Amino acid sequence: MNPMLTSSQLIKIRRDLHQIPEEALEEKETQQYLLKIVQEFNQQYLQIRTLPNLPTALLVRVQGSKPQKTIGYRADIDGLPVNEDTGLPFTSKHKGKMHACGHDIHMTVALGVLSYFSEIQPKDNLIFFFQPAEESKNGGKLAYEQGVFAGEWRPDEFFALHVTPDLPAGTIGCRKGTLFAGAAEVNIDISGQGGHAAYPQRAKDTIIVAASLIEQIQTIISRSIDPISGGVITIGKFEAGTVRNVIAGHAHLEGTIRGLTQTMIEQIEQRLREVATGIAKSYQVKVNIEINQGGYWPVENDPKITTAFINYMKNHPQIKYQETQPAMTGEDFGYLLAKIPGTMFWLGVEDDSQLHSATFSPKESSIDSAIQAITGFFLNHM
Repeated sequence: MNPMLTSSQLIKIRRDLHQIPEEALEEKETQQYLLKIVQEFNQQYLQIRTLPNLPTALLVRVQGSKPQKTIGYRADIDGLPVNEDTGLPFTSKHKGKMHACGHDIHMTVALGVLSYFSEIQPKDNLIFFFQPAEESKNGGKLAYEQGVFAGEWRPDEFFALHVTPDLPAGTIGCRKGTLFAGAAEVNIDISGQGGHAAYPQRAKDTIIVAASLIEQIQTIISRSIDPISGGVITIGKFEAGTVRNVIAGHAHLEGTIRGLTQTMIEQIEQRLREVATGIAKSYQVKVNIEINQGGYWPVENDPKITTAFINYMKNHPQIKYQETQPAMTGEDFGYLLAKIPGTMFWLGVEDDSQLHSATFSPKESSIDSAIQAITGFFLNHM
């Protein structure tokens, strides 16, 4: 049995995890490493749980001494298909894969908080959810739909952090309302009639249709969405045609929708379908739209819980706190917050490289700061 994790142990854990990144739902080595660390903690208050239908997930429950609620804490565990170019001595051992989004820091911080409460029994119950598949395949939604968070395993509140290179190392950033936008994938197929370039009257040109549709799509944000609220719809892929003298009978578009609230995303989706219906009728073609949001709902922080969180962080003399603006990046913790109230916040890791880049290298000094801030908040919150 190990005592509470020391700074040097935490850095070793982070570097070990950094070397074994695995993509969504493939995090077998990562999960086994996490399980090994947790099994070395004092087990007196702990209950460890794995999931047959989500085999790379790991949950740990800490029994409170006089529980009045159950607090959940989520740490995502998957990496990205990025070829690392940091030059670090503990660089990724898995070619073409990297913890380019800082999930190695997320896991290490969670283990640090868990190690504390394995020795110092909390008043309230705690549930730590080491979640697979955040970057893709929405592991949070999968777990929720499988009924994982039921009975004694259901948190009354859920918390999670995400690292950011844009804040000084160890700084806690948060805001009331939306922290991250929701994101939905859009696939559009246009079916017309191919033909000879010299006889356009005998064809239904899907390149013309697609061009018109793309132009009309841009009016959704500028004319259907409150400009103060903001939203994004981007078409990033357009495929049509084979050769210069043949009119294309099919076009395929791919894009993304981003919105700060779920209501906004649904409004954008509705307007997109209405515009597409009008274009199809106008050009006498078929337009098929598929929209897939999965678990990537907006991260909408609960007002009451977030106020308590911010007040603690702002008023603690040893914590650096900064209010942040909403980000248009996606995060599947938004789905869990739509089901269970809670708060997501930023942890500054101060780096010149951005998230998801091959050179992203967060400052490890942020780990201790995060553990102290989170542990202190939980103790105060109980």
